[in-house]
Amino acid sequence: MNEHSAAAAADTVALTIDGRALRVPRGTTLWEAARRAGIEIPVLCHEPRMAPVGVCRLCVVDVGERVLASACTRPCAEGMQVTTASPAIEGHRRVLLELLCADRPAQTERGDSPGANALLALAERYGVRGGAPRRHPTSGDGPARGSDLSSPVIAVDHAACILCDRCIRACDDLQQNRVIGRTGKGHAAGIAFDLDLPMGRSTCVSCGECVAACPTSALTNKPLEGARPGQARKGAPGPAVPSRSGARAPSAQKVSALAQDGPAAGAALRAVDSLCPYCGVGCAVTYHVDEAANRVAYVAGRDGAANAGRLCVKGRYGIDYATHPQRLTAPLIRLESSYPKRPLSAAVQAGEPGRRKAGGLVNYDDVLPHFREATWDEALALVGRRLGALRDAHGGDALAGLGSAKGSNEEAYLFQKLMRAGLGTNNVDHCTRLCHASSVAALLEGIGSGAVTNVVRDVERADVALVAGSNATENHPVAATFIKQAAMGRTKLLVVNPRRVPLADHAHLFLQISPGSDVAFYNAMLHVIIRDNLVDHAFVEARTENFGALRDTVAEYTPQRAARLCGVPAEDIERAARLFGSAPAAMIFWGMGISQHVHGTDNARCLIALALLTGNVGRPGTGLHPLRGQNNVQGASDAGLIPMMYPDYQPVSDPAARARFERLWGRPLSPTPGLTVTEMLGAALAGRVKGMLIMGENPFISDPNSNKVRKALAALEFLAVQDIFLTETAEFADVILPATSFMEKAGTYTNTDRRVQLGQAALRAPGQARQDWELIREIAGRVGYPMPYTSVAQVFDEFAASGQSYATLSHAALGPRGKWYPCPDPATGEGERIVFAETFPRGRGRFVPAQVTDPAELPSDAYPLVLNTGRTLEHWHTGVMTRRSRALDALQPEAFVEVHPQDAAAHAIADGAWVRLSSRRGEIVLRARVRDATPPGSVFVPMHFREAAANVLTNDAVDPFGKIPEFKFCAVRLDPADGETARTAGGSAGDAGAAG
Repeated sequence: MNEHSAAAAADTVALTIDGRALRVPRGTTLWEAARRAGIEIPVLCHEPRMAPVGVCRLCVVDVGERVLASACTRPCAEGMQVTTASPAIEGHRRVLLELLCADRPAQTERGDSPGANALLALAERYGVRGGAPRRHPTSGDGPARGSDLSSPVIAVDHAACILCDRCIRACDDLQQNRVIGRTGKGHAAGIAFDLDLPMGRSTCVSCGECVAACPTSALTNKPLEGARPGQARKGAPGPAVPSRSGARAPSAQKVSALAQDGPAAGAALRAVDSLCPYCGVGCAVTYHVDEAANRVAYVAGRDGAANAGRLCVKGRYGIDYATHPQRLTAPLIRLESSYPKRPLSAAVQAGEPGRRKAGGLVNYDDVLPHFREATWDEALALVGRRLGALRDAHGGDALAGLGSAKGSNEEAYLFQKLMRAGLGTNNVDHCTRLCHASSVAALLEGIGSGAVTNVVRDVERADVALVAGSNATENHPVAATFIKQAAMGRTKLLVVNPRRVPLADHAHLFLQISPGSDVAFYNAMLHVIIRDNLVDHAFVEARTENFGALRDTVAEYTPQRAARLCGVPAEDIERAARLFGSAPAAMIFWGMGISQHVHGTDNARCLIALALLTGNVGRPGTGLHPLRGQNNVQGASDAGLIPMMYPDYQPVSDPAARARFERLWGRPLSPTPGLTVTEMLGAALAGRVKGMLIMGENPFISDPNSNKVRKALAALEFLAVQDIFLTETAEFADVILPATSFMEKAGTYTNTDRRVQLGQAALRAPGQARQDWELIREIAGRVGYPMPYTSVAQVFDEFAASGQSYATLSHAALGPRGKWYPCPDPATGEGERIVFAETFPRGRGRFVPAQVTDPAELPSDAYPLVLNTGRTLEHWHTGVMTRRSRALDALQPEAFVEVHPQDAAAHAIADGAWVRLSSRRGEIVLRARVRDATPPGSVFVPMHFREAAANVLTNDAVDPFGKIPEFKFCAVRLDPADGETARTAGGSAGDAGAAG
């Protein structure tokens, strides 16, 4: 035996199970060893993703000892002889099942929940029948345990619970939420939420992991479908939805009836492996589809590389938007009588004096009378004719296009190809401009790549993890579970944020900096690392440049000076710097709290410097990871949906790159970098951009300074919008093209980890809706640039071949789990989790020092507070999808402004009161939430709610490098608005000239 074989043998044990000789790794449990050998041992309390506890005792086996051993907890031992089934063992299991079933109701299947009822399946196998729940007299053990329907998404039947603790461990160990525990004694014992609250009033985040883990139907999903918010347009499929009241949990329904309110009795569900359509984590899911009803009955997490089966509330319960009755189903053309163009609904009009209650969606009754249905040929011909005419009359740069990070790689690639080769302009952009443009600019400058250097889940190997400017638990919930798990282990978590986000509760050190003071804080960390000689000198010397300039810049940022600028005590700055600088492996995550500033590129430069200075790139547990916002922000950027880069970040100003794409696309291309999204709208207002094509974006809600956006959209000579709903932006369109939702199309998507994955169609498209890539192909042909593609696979393979990052990949090679890029050998490997181990794409990493600069707008006596904007757990960007989800709308139904108690007292504002929030650009009216998460002097408003749109207030000043707007800092004032209801999203005009 050679040395390697001897070492391998020492790490394994040999045993026999049911007469079969096995050799397994040391520490493997008997249950797991049997499972690997294809031997079934029944179990109720155990689930392979969680540590075993041996509660149910159904998995007992005979190992030759006095008593039977629990297979799920007992490790294999050398020479062990195991019997998994015998008359004595089977009799033991039957008695246990009789006891478990004695007090539970007679129920059947789980309805809209994943999998069958494991307890009932075992009871049937062993011939055990359940009874009715016992009711005890007052003098006895108390009343029978009842049901809890308080959650909008989960039904609880305490009578069906066997106290296996799987829900508790799913909540604690997997999701790290720590909501579920036990309460009571004896027969009154049961699971409880927080301090024995109803589930709907607890701190439960509705991730549904407890439902996925429950083996007895004590926890079941409520149906995704049902009465929903919004209004059904006339003639739309499905029932009319009259009001928000249908979104509330039905208090009188029985749990058993709820569980059955899913597919038709006996209907078979088709399982479709695909992806979640929301954030950049890229969770793998399985959609269980009722084909007859053309709806998703329920969603189960799949064991993907990014999520290991976990999901959040949006991924599990936010899917029913696809079958909302407001779906667009036929092409629409604006009526001649509705020119000149103007906002069509009250919520989009400027200075609307009326009031209406919060909530609701675009009122189709206001908008649809201004359009008529058209044939596809008529609508596409009009789009092609008008775009082509504007190009021919004014040049390609009179046109602009907004693509979407919610679309696939193929759609992004074709859209930018249409704009560049078909319409002759680089004026093409998407929402990365609004989230991580400054991060990409700094990464390209510093290391030569805009992608992450390591995957989220490698945080488990980090000694220190720094999470900067990110509310990961709400914006990237599944990624946050892995970060929280690491923090429960050996990883020291540093959280830096102006707002106390939930992740701070898991932090080794929370550092609450003043809004906009990031550069001062991180320069002070760099100062301490250099001063205390925590620098990785070998890495700096071998792999970086410009260290001297960084050293000289940060020399003046002592912790004492930075403390005055950022509000964090000097000793905490020193502590954070020493923790990070002395860590053998440290990893950095950041979000839009870093990027969405006029100094966002400087913020990212500081984080890159921290990693380079300490050698924390290219090794396990290290790296730079800007957490991507939408499901395909990474892929859309990789595919060239940005104005200054061709696919794979090849500059449009580079003659060699331009020549390459001219050969590939067969057309001369413009050498001039195009306009970003905010520049496009400014150019439209000035008359330089005359026509736009918008695919799946809603700039009226997503872009800063809504009053300016309104004027810009109205000024366009021609606007075509392709989308799944009639959005606020579509009110300004000349032509509206009905597209398909994520669940109705196939394509590839690249997640925040650089993993390229396949999305599959699960539903039939409604009416005449067509896939986006097909619409782009049709428009291209009608502007004189034929695109003879016949499949998304053909498009992907052309895109992959156009650059180096995806060059080894093909559509056929991705498989059901996808691949990370770069992927040296797709046939044998999954790709590279960690990149830049030896060199950076630009050669040496470059330190780019940053100085403190002021935000574009500072508080004043008239506007004394700082506005911070962002997202909530339940909603998504402009709310187009999530506000049409029954569950998500019920969980978070209205806009709010979060105010610190100190500021609330100063302004005489009570929790829940109506307030008016004003900036130099406009005002909105919404409810106050008095919380201490937001620091004094600041307020926080989510961006999802059209009736109180945060971007009425925000400043459209941009970062000079990334051209990203300053969403995280503008000056506002707060006033009571007693007795009023929410003003429409348009707000009122602010200072004179503010929208100009």
